[in-house]
Amino acid sequence: MKPFLILQLRPETEASDDEFAAFLAKGGLAIEQARRIRLERQPLPRNLNLADYAGVIVGGGPGCVSDLEDEKSDADKRIEKAILSLMPAIVESDIPYLGCCYGIGILAHFLGSTVNKERYGESVGAVECHLTNEGRNDRILANVADKFMAFVGHKEALQELPSGCQHLLSSGPCPYQMIRYKNNIYATQFHPEADVEVFEARIRLYRNSGYFPPEQAEEITRFCHEQDVHVPVDILKNFIDAFR
Repeated sequence: MKPFLILQLRPETEASDDEFAAFLAKGGLAIEQARRIRLERQPLPRNLNLADYAGVIVGGGPGCVSDLEDEKSDADKRIEKAILSLMPAIVESDIPYLGCCYGIGILAHFLGSTVNKERYGESVGAVECHLTNEGRNDRILANVADKFMAFVGHKEALQELPSGCQHLLSSGPCPYQMIRYKNNIYATQFHPEADVEVFEARIRLYRNSGYFPPEQAEEITRFCHEQDVHVPVDILKNFIDAFR
């Protein structure tokens, strides 16, 4: 099988390694079935050919598409430019794509939709997601319960559904939890690779990154351990199985 191209943007090595390991383990991928590129460290290869890959998975990170240019670090700018450079080919050819967290902002921004911090940003924790009518008919969400818990933590969000997209999942805090463009291009606001152990590690690593008051880290961690979050990893596995 062709490998999946996994693009990462977390500057913290522990967080990046943990995320990559989660994509492999929860997606059912062997190490040789994935090509990892840490965009905060290295550019996209000049000879990169998306036809060589089963699909593209974009991970999360502390950057925001909607930040003003002078607020973005040099690494943030390089990452955004690199991923956006792939979007014309992905969209035109309907290349399998799963944008997780940051990846939903990139897709919506490329499609001309508004992404900002005015509404729908989410506190770190777990929210109840609900299938829409379109979601019930989507193959990646086949056999997924009508409602389930997922881990979130996002400063920005889509303000409206991008033109041409199907609205697959919603939640109370954020209506656009999962969308699809064409047949194969997906994006989630929640973290499909994260179980409670993965999310606990991120709470620890990002406690001083402005997502929540640092003194609330232990309380948020306890809350996450009390939640039954297991369906999102099935969605990741479904995506990989559909295109492997």
